Amino acid sequence: MSIRLFLLLVGVILCSPALTASEAQGLMHANTDLSDQDSLQRGAGTFVNYCLSCHAAAYMRFNRLGKDLGISDDVLKNNLMFGTQKTGSTMTIAMTREDAKQYFGGAIPPDLSVIARSRGVDWLYTYFMTFYRDPSRPLGVNNLTFKDVGMPHVLWELQGWQQPVYEEEKHADGRITKKILHLERETGGLQTPEEYAGTVRDLVNFMDYLGEPIKLKRQQIGFWVIFYLLFILLPVVYLLKKEYWKDIH
Repeated sequence: MSIRLFLLLVGVILCSPALTASEAQGLMHANTDLSDQDSLQRGAGTFVNYCLSCHAAAYMRFNRLGKDLGISDDVLKNNLMFGTQKTGSTMTIAMTREDAKQYFGGAIPPDLSVIARSRGVDWLYTYFMTFYRDPSRPLGVNNLTFKDVGMPHVLWELQGWQQPVYEEEKHADGRITKKILHLERETGGLQTPEEYAGTVRDLVNFMDYLGEPIKLKRQQIGFWVIFYLLFILLPVVYLLKKEYWKDIH
């Protein structure tokens, strides 16, 4: 294979459009940015205030979080640590597994350390954006992304409440069912829709960081590795190949 053909194939692979999983599932785009430290700090505050009471993030330590996000120990203790933990403690919760089973009908709230790697940031963003009122559910809420979810809408105070708009669907056998066409705002919250979307984006950004704190650095290293392989090592190897085979070709 010639060097020109190889570079052409690499360019096609890197530049060709692909249908992402998010597009296939109709998810909203989170547009997170792990290099945005201010966003990560805001997301950490939202996570601690609204998620950490029921969900742990036991694979992360407070002092690691502080070091990565540029947060001093004093700020950590005063704003992100509400128990008696030391800064070297992991982000655990006081609620026991037995209490969780009792409070949540047998379901234990999952640890959120790697939830962004499991679900994806677009899924999480869409999930937090699509809670709606549903009187038929035990907690009075449901979710378009996670049907019949057992979790309350913990951010309702910020977002307000949404209600579903239904559309009737007639089947071939004569049955008529209803499906949710979209959600519309019923009552406002403490934030405007734009502000709430920003809050959720910051929260999901932080959860993405939780799943792989080294991710941004890994991507940066990966870029330079690819650059080295393509633009430094490959030309040298090609010239060596020509030199070795010059008496044959």
